[in-house]
Amino acid sequence: MPARAFPAIKPTSRSYSPGEYPQTVFEAQNGTTTVVRFGSRRVNAELSLGFDNITDANAAKILDHYRNVNADWDYATFTTGDVAVGAGSSLADYIREVGGSKLRWRYSEPPSVSSVFPGRSSVRCAFRGFLDAD
Repeated sequence: MPARAFPAIKPTSRSYSPGEYPQTVFEAQNGTTTVVRFGSRRVNAELSLGFDNITDANAAKILDHYRNVNADWDYATFTTGDVAVGAGSSLADYIREVGGSKLRWRYSEPPSVSSVFPGRSSVRCAFRGFLDAD
């Protein structure tokens, strides 16, 4: 599975959730709680990026990226510095999943494109972090 670098287009909005650890919580009738954790890696991280008032050419780059990632069940990377995620370097490292997390960003839904006026569009992208088997 090759990684596909997201286009170097700076988002105007961003929402990020680092995901959770797979676990089940058991609560007894007396109120005691036991947690069974099924792994030491996070799953189901979420990332939403908004691109307001960008050129139609940049909107097409995002749609091309979506098509290329999903054609072979590849995954998206944000390797173009802080531009692609629109965050400072320390936060961008979390979003890029640097440090061996092994989460792979895949589109959780197709990008949505709204026309602003001729030649300009707004695009919304949503990603989910999947943990692939090695």
